[in-house]
Amino acid sequence: MSGMIEVYGSVWIECSHSVLVWWLCLCEKTLPLFSVSRIVLVESIPEGLEFNSSTTHPSIFQAWMNLMNEARSSVDIASFYWTLTNKDTHTREPTANQGEAVLNRLAELSGNLSVRIAVNTPQEKQPRHDLRLLNDSGAHIRTVNMKELTTGVLHTKFWVVDKQHIYIGSANMDWRSLTQVKELGVVVYNCSCLAADLSKIFEAYWFLGESKSIPSPWPERFSTMYNKDTPLQLPLNNTPSNVYLSSSPPSLCAAGRTPDLQSILSVMEDAESFVYIAVMNYLPTMEFSHPKRYWADIDTQLRRVAYEKRIKVRLLISCWNSTQPVMFSFLKSLASVYNPKNNLDIQVRLFVVPATPKQKEIPFARVNHNKYMVTDKIAYIGTSNWSGDYFVNTAGSALVVNQTASQSVESTVQSQLKAVFERDWNSGYSTPLTQHSNLKDFCYF
Repeated sequence: MSGMIEVYGSVWIECSHSVLVWWLCLCEKTLPLFSVSRIVLVESIPEGLEFNSSTTHPSIFQAWMNLMNEARSSVDIASFYWTLTNKDTHTREPTANQGEAVLNRLAELSGNLSVRIAVNTPQEKQPRHDLRLLNDSGAHIRTVNMKELTTGVLHTKFWVVDKQHIYIGSANMDWRSLTQVKELGVVVYNCSCLAADLSKIFEAYWFLGESKSIPSPWPERFSTMYNKDTPLQLPLNNTPSNVYLSSSPPSLCAAGRTPDLQSILSVMEDAESFVYIAVMNYLPTMEFSHPKRYWADIDTQLRRVAYEKRIKVRLLISCWNSTQPVMFSFLKSLASVYNPKNNLDIQVRLFVVPATPKQKEIPFARVNHNKYMVTDKIAYIGTSNWSGDYFVNTAGSALVVNQTASQSVESTVQSQLKAVFERDWNSGYSTPLTQHSNLKDFCYF
């Protein structure tokens, strides 16, 4: 397919469809018929978690409702599982109301426009009420058997609306992700080029929902021009930006797609002064493999940039009922690199979401579920925990944004994400991890 576009009313350029989409995204802030592309950080702050800070962002609940209200033709959602009502907990928990509102609105849309859901094949005991309701309402659902395909799971969490708007982040399609779990994500409005690229990842999942094998190589229609070496260049919030999407595992990456692990290592390599990381789990192992396997790709890179480039490294790791005690042995090892006299600066803190006795009764809640990294140059917002399985076997994705070359007065995503990290790092919910830390003082073991 080819097309013609007029530039400033006089010059015509003939181009392929893909180049046309790229050009239109570049021009969204100058062409009157297109809305300005906006990028917005969004968070879920658990009930009862309060910060003495001015750093706040719109809620993920409101972002999802906004996206559904914007939808005119299609909503595509890639997800790990669905529990937007609290039928699975039998707690009659009133804070499930936001999840129920999302589910009901999506069910309404399913009868009026195209709603497609790619979801990891549910285990036998997992609730399926939400998916049955959506299917009965007209949504098209495909389960992806990642266990058979790669021995992993479909862990991705993203939306594509009208091939125009996207959400990507840590929040599952779970009512707890809106009111009882701390989450972080990002919404990009009015960017057809980025939405088209994320749609290619969704279409790969959609294809695998009816396939018993992974194509090698993937057909051309799944390939991308945008990666860590040739990012998409476009204005976001009137700020020049370099952007790309990464994906895992490598077997699901079509031509041109940067694997998620390579994205993470590259972001660390490009840092010049600091690397701040907030993830629920951090393990230099294949967490779910048998027999046990060591996997140190990320751990080695952190030690290397701290030593060779004197980068300041901060890790904010979650601590809750489901935390594996072995994780702290590895974190203590990493924290032991700290030596100010030799300009070695790696520090680790544990983040605990407080819980009342009633809140403790809610399973799989009250945890910081964030999955992001921010450096002096780049904001990385992903969907994976940081252990080997998530990059070798499990399907995940991430958005990588670099706006630091800009001279715009607009606040960059990088600076906003840095402020979120520093708010959490300096809060009363964060405690330094040292060689002498007694974990029972922090976590609910």
